[in-house]
Amino acid sequence: MAPKVSDQYKKEKKKELLEAAKRVFIRKGYVQTTMQDIMDEAGVSRGALYSYFNNIQHIFEELLKFEDEIDIHLLEKYAQYSFWQQLTGWVQLQQKNIKSINQSLLLCKTEFFLTIYRGGNQTSNPYLVERYQKLADSIKEFIELGIERKEFKPCMPSKSIALYLISFLDGLMLDTFNLSVEVTKVNEQIDILLFTLEKMLCPIIEK
Repeated sequence: MAPKVSDQYKKEKKKELLEAAKRVFIRKGYVQTTMQDIMDEAGVSRGALYSYFNNIQHIFEELLKFEDEIDIHLLEKYAQYSFWQQLTGWVQLQQKNIKSINQSLLLCKTEFFLTIYRGGNQTSNPYLVERYQKLADSIKEFIELGIERKEFKPCMPSKSIALYLISFLDGLMLDTFNLSVEVTKVNEQIDILLFTLEKMLCPIIEK
């Protein structure tokens, strides 16, 4: 009888496989990556990989979910920081990611959504909508908790601010990928974003 594998082992193994898959996707893009590429990168057998994932699409969707959860986790409130400090820290992390855009999954995401969904003549996909809505809701809830704790006094609806923030960062990310950090002037644009957010959120900043 084969030894029983613990849930923790499965969780860690799945994470390792996703990290290996991410390296391949960044190198080759979504369209060119195969299951064999990921097996070779991870050093596992076909049976081992297929015991966790059904196909390339399944792997990429799980990778997106994994990365989304990390991003959303950063919007959970930490006691040692004010709401404004934590929000600006999150924006600055996005700034760092945008500046290293060529080492990101942006090209793969573009290929993925165009290939899987637009290729099937679908104008919108529930999975894509769910991802967008989940991040928007997380930002909105963070802002509303800041209002409840009397650290934000926004002059605009929290949901509108959340959607604006996502659209700004997504647009800057895409432009930077297509043009370059030098052309899009990422640092200057992030400074403007933070200035605008401060005007909209009116944070109570202790001196």
